[in-house]
Amino acid sequence: MEIWVNPACSKCRAATEALDEAGVAYTVRRYLDEPPTRAELEGVLARLGLEPWHITRLGEPESVAVTGLRRSEESRGEWLQALVDHPQLIQRPIITADDGTTVIGRDPTSLAKILP
Repeated sequence: MEIWVNPACSKCRAATEALDEAGVAYTVRRYLDEPPTRAELEGVLARLGLEPWHITRLGEPESVAVTGLRRSEESRGEWLQALVDHPQLIQRPIITADDGTTVIGRDPTSLAKILP
């Protein structure tokens, strides 16, 4: 299992605590220090069944990179590039279980999908 975290994020800390309490082995990826590639983002989005705008944090100063972009197939590549260039825009924590199940682990319901 892998979890993408920002250590300053309370939701990330809560998710790692839940994994620890469940006794789950996992790898931490500090995605601000080791940003995902475009291919990795494509894979995560496919597993989540979401589009890039669904996992974009629009309250961050860097969100100016997506200001004015349409939420459409034609603009999808620009959204992806914005997430690659500004990983702080990526919603967190993103957790991928060994079976490929992927969630944005911000709440107990989402975490329950990947916990034993």
